[in-house]
Formats: sequence, structure tokens, C-alpha cells
Amino acid sequence: MALEHSDVLRAAHLARLGLASQDAEAYVEDLDRILAMVDQLQQVDTDGVAPLAHPLEATQRLRADEITESNQRERFQQVAPATEQGLYLVPRVVE
Repeated sequence: MALEHSDVLRAAHLARLGLASQDAEAYVEDLDRILAMVDQLQQVDTDGVAPLAHPLEATQRLRADEITESNQRERFQQVAPATEQGLYLVPRVVE
């Protein structure tokens, strides 16, 4: 399916992009090349190929889930403008 000048202008309108009519011709050629590449990729046989989350077989090094700081809630709430039952009270912003 080949794109036409009007297709690019319509897509730009739908995406709310300001695109001049004379600039659309360059986008027609670019989008045609992109769609041709997508068509070429769709012809590749991918049966039996497992999807990957990442192209490299790497694992994330994670730190141990350990508590490294002491609980300082009481100290922080002493300087808070308003608290109640261990919670911070804030002004209502949504009616």
C-alpha cells in the first residue's frame, strides 16, 4: 500500500501536527521506506523464536532488600504542621 500526499496530511491533522503541504512530500517518501521495511520484517519466519525482553542475556544486579536507616517518623512528625494518628494532614486540594 503506497501512501499519498493526502494520507500524510490527514495523519498530521489527526495527530494535531502543523505540517505544511510542501513538507508533506518528503514525509511521503520517508513513510513509504518505513512501511516497506515493516513489510520486509513481516516476511521473516519467526516460528519457534521466543520473545525477548532485552536483546542481551543480562540480569540486573540488585542490592539486598535490607533496612539501612532507623525509623525516624516521630522526629519528623514533631516538625510537621499537622499530624493525626501517625499520618500527615494536608489541605484538601480537590473538592
